[in-house]
Amino acid sequence: MIGIILVALIAALHAYIMVLEMVLWETPRARRAFGTTPEFAKASKVLAANQGLYNGFLAAGLIWALIAGVSDGGRAPALFFLACILVAGLYGAATASRRILFIQAIPAALAITAVWFGL
Repeated sequence: MIGIILVALIAALHAYIMVLEMVLWETPRARRAFGTTPEFAKASKVLAANQGLYNGFLAAGLIWALIAGVSDGGRAPALFFLACILVAGLYGAATASRRILFIQAIPAALAITAVWFGL
C-alpha cells in the first residue's frame, strides 16, 4: 500500500514537472521552480521541452506499473522507472542543484524500498 502511494505520488510529480518544462517553462511559476530568469527561460525553451518529454516518459512508466499492479506484473517496471529516477536525481543533485536530491532521489529511494519489500 505504501509502495502504491509513493509510486503514484512520484508519477504525479513527474507529470507536473513535464508540464512545467514543456508548457509553462517561461511562466513565473516555472521560473520560480527552476530558479531561472526570463532571458534564460526563453533561450532554453527547446532544451526544457526535451527534458519535459523525458519526465513524461518516467511518469508514463510509473502509471503503467500502477495499472499492471505494483505488487504483481507492474513490480519490475516500477522498480526500473524508480531506479531511473533515482540515478537521475543523484546525478542532478551532484551537478545541478542539491534540491534535486530531496525532490527526486530520496522519494525514489523510499519508493524502491517500499515496492521491493511489498510495503
